[in-house]
Amino acid sequence: MTISFDEFMKVDIRVGEIARAEPFPEARKPAVKLWVDFGPELGVKKSSAQITKHYDVDGLPGRKVLAVVNFPPRQIGPVMSEVLVLGVPDDEGEVVLLTPDKDVPIGGRMY
Repeated sequence: MTISFDEFMKVDIRVGEIARAEPFPEARKPAVKLWVDFGPELGVKKSSAQITKHYDVDGLPGRKVLAVVNFPPRQIGPVMSEVLVLGVPDDEGEVVLLTPDKDVPIGGRMY
């Protein structure tokens, strides 16, 4: 299936910085609760991510990530997820976060 460029531009993907991370023991699959700061325009948004294989909650704050910020909120157990933090699977199917490879300002939109 192909999409048009205009359809792609409807997906708002931004750079955020993880401000806080906590274990999410209530999740069905091992996950972490995240608070991601997208700067003054969007502020801090909550999310949940199944990233326990490669990431420790103590090492997540300060890490920059890419996230879709214009999906409707979604209830994940007791957490209302406001953004979708993006990742790709490694060779074992475990999530590896998508991050910018240079220092960029938070809130920047992908293009």
